[in-house]
Amino acid sequence: MNEQLSNVYNPEKFRKFGHELIDLLADHLEKVQSNKVKVIDWKAPSEQLKFWEHYKMDKTSPNAFFEEVLKYSINVQHSHYMGHQVVPTAPLSALSSLLASVLNNGMAVYEMGAVSTAIEKIVVNEVNAKIGYTKDADGLLTSGGTLANLTALLAARSEMVESDLWEVGMNENLAVMVSSEAHYCVDRALRIMGFGAKGIIKIPVDDGFKMRNDLLEESYLEAVAKGFKVIAIVGSAPSTS
Repeated sequence: MNEQLSNVYNPEKFRKFGHELIDLLADHLEKVQSNKVKVIDWKAPSEQLKFWEHYKMDKTSPNAFFEEVLKYSINVQHSHYMGHQVVPTAPLSALSSLLASVLNNGMAVYEMGAVSTAIEKIVVNEVNAKIGYTKDADGLLTSGGTLANLTALLAARSEMVESDLWEVGMNENLAVMVSSEAHYCVDRALRIMGFGAKGIIKIPVDDGFKMRNDLLEESYLEAVAKGFKVIAIVGSAPSTS
């Protein structure tokens, strides 16, 4: 291994910087949880961009960079945090992410991620059991709800459309019924899939923002009369807002 690569993968440097980062993060969490720092040290977008454009990295240690990242990031563990739907990461979970990042075992095929593939199967089985599905049920983990909804809609289309979509493409007017209060990622997923606005049937909600299930049959029959094949109904619990 040449000198540059040897320096990048040096175990002792990793050990040193890793210990320093864990100490830095632990101290930061302690400050955040005791409200000794603000939820965010706000900078305007242009100011934030300018700061990082002119930032000079210390070539001897990454910790000064880590400290700046912490300083200007949102502290979701803070008791005053009331932002978007982003959970405060459990520290142990973050360590698991570190392990996964160092191993970098892909899961496209089993031999690239034997351990993670087996663990994924166990997690999916646990979730299925909690929902009440049979042991025949299966699934996969995604990076978040947006990709999960796209994956589910692709599965529904595959099940409901007989033609070979991979080779032939879509030759039917397909549609999905969804709550008007559902998350925008459903709308985006359907547009990515080529449904267009006409294939997204928004079902009105009641005063409690619940989808009007009593309107489903009427909406379905209206879509069929217009030449659409409805392949799925997307529920929403609760409304996004």
